[in-house]
Amino acid sequence: MASSREDVFVTAGDLRERIGSGDPVTVLDVRWSLAEPDGEQAYLSGHLPAAVYVSLDRELSDHGVAGRGRHPLPSGSDLQAAARRWGVRTGVPTVVYDDWNLAGSARAWWVLTAAGIDDVRILDGGLAAWRAAGGALQSGPVTPEPGEIDVVYGDLYRGALRTLTAEEAGAGIGVLLDARAPERFRGEVEPVDPVAGHIPGAVNLPSTQFLTADGTLRPDAQLQALLADRFTAGADVGAYCGSGVTAALAVAGMAAAGVDAALYPGSWSEWASDPERPVARGE
Repeated sequence: MASSREDVFVTAGDLRERIGSGDPVTVLDVRWSLAEPDGEQAYLSGHLPAAVYVSLDRELSDHGVAGRGRHPLPSGSDLQAAARRWGVRTGVPTVVYDDWNLAGSARAWWVLTAAGIDDVRILDGGLAAWRAAGGALQSGPVTPEPGEIDVVYGDLYRGALRTLTAEEAGAGIGVLLDARAPERFRGEVEPVDPVAGHIPGAVNLPSTQFLTADGTLRPDAQLQALLADRFTAGADVGAYCGSGVTAALAVAGMAAAGVDAALYPGSWSEWASDPERPVARGE
């Protein structure tokens, strides 16, 4: 699926202009971090106008699924019910944002887009960019009019965006990028999962490398240089992280640069759960 920067990201200025003009847009607040997975209290304290809170752990994951890592993807029926609850509707663009390295919003972008929902974009720079652009905040909960969106059932997550199974990730896709911090990739530390290391053959490219110091996506030329340092044009690329969350930012960043990369949703948390799978350490 060929994409451009404008297909995946929206600037705070453009979003302000759209909201100010009265054009319809659904805004979703997906605040999440490893240290603070429940962002609802932060959301209630101050969020974009009319933004609806989305829980990554409860609504963009299905913890009833065993053996698929720490953040298994939600089912089509659950996602459709949640998206309608958030007010997502056909023909109305959806903007997702967060306040930590674009991780939660990238997860939302990936899940919604993979489920066949059109015109979903990440607020570039997140909440900080909105505030820097002079955007107003409101507090308290928002209950929108229910949406009527339909998502792809059946072979969900095998349509609009590419995915990898554990078997495919281990079989040697052209380039497999590990989007975790370098010390986790090397197996020096592992704060979350029971085994340290990486999938053999993977190349480290931390998701934060896609961002500038102010949390916005790198300029196009820098993105191209970053990717050219890891693989050649036309390579078959996949990405994983700890549990499929921060790797979604890597996939989004590559999509903005015109690279159609696959996501391994189970990521290291699924891979390392099977003692029969090989583990590599070091560079």
